[in-house]
Amino acid sequence: MNSLWVDPEGIENLDSGVGIYAPDAEAYTLFADLFDPIIEDYHKGFKKTDKHPPKNWGDCDTMGNLDPAGEYVISTRVRCGRSMEGYPFNPCLTEAQYKEMEEKVSSTLCGLSGELKGNFYPLTGMTKEVQQKLIDDHFLFKEGDRFLQAANACRFWPTGRGIYHNENKTFLVWCNEEDHLRLISMQMGGDLGQVYRRLVTAVNDVEKRIPFSHHDRLGFLTFCPTNLGTTVRASVHIKLPKLAANKAKLEEVRGTRGEHTEAEGGVYDISNKRRMGLTEYEAVKEMNDGILEMIKMEKE
Repeated sequence: MNSLWVDPEGIENLDSGVGIYAPDAEAYTLFADLFDPIIEDYHKGFKKTDKHPPKNWGDCDTMGNLDPAGEYVISTRVRCGRSMEGYPFNPCLTEAQYKEMEEKVSSTLCGLSGELKGNFYPLTGMTKEVQQKLIDDHFLFKEGDRFLQAANACRFWPTGRGIYHNENKTFLVWCNEEDHLRLISMQMGGDLGQVYRRLVTAVNDVEKRIPFSHHDRLGFLTFCPTNLGTTVRASVHIKLPKLAANKAKLEEVRGTRGEHTEAEGGVYDISNKRRMGLTEYEAVKEMNDGILEMIKMEKE
């Protein structure tokens, strides 16, 4: 604990965006001289004198449907990462801790009710049928990618890892993949309001039973310094055939609003860029405003 994990991920994988992970929540304070410049660079000028605002999900009812006619937005997703207080991050977790965490997460999630009610599927002992079903649904994460492997984040695999989803497959939780918890709300179409409300309800429910690692200045803490503060990523898959043909126009919007990756045939995955120095509500609102602007431009 508290030994710095400047993981060889950044040395082994030269295409790594950051190349460093924190071994535990305390590392962000203890090794602030190393982490602060990285955080400032990645999070667009979040200086060591800056303070991340308190958690604020805002008025969820002000978020609506981005594309009521269903012409552009294929699917919508909002997710966040959380770490369980009192446990280190992946490289320092013991096998016993992995098992203990999985038990806590599983019993907590299986206590969810209403729309969030579902099942927890441990990776240990998972049948081929369940595995195939989760792969088909694009739910199942595979054993750590090369970045996580190099960061020593895949020990005791598959112990302590699992996936939870509700009956409608619109709410999903990954347990001990990269972060202790990754909570995801998603559905087809553009109803961001519905997706956002579901995530907020779920996070608030889980937080009552599992305390999360939080830092007064940095917000919520996770394994990777790229994912601090709100840890919120709101994204849509959207068809923009006309804008896709006019790359300069698309880049103009992207530059102010967020990041994107292009799929086939003018379909983009577009998300908010900022996660620190603003509230959860503001992070999602940035994506919301950017998408409405893009749809307006596409129509024009």
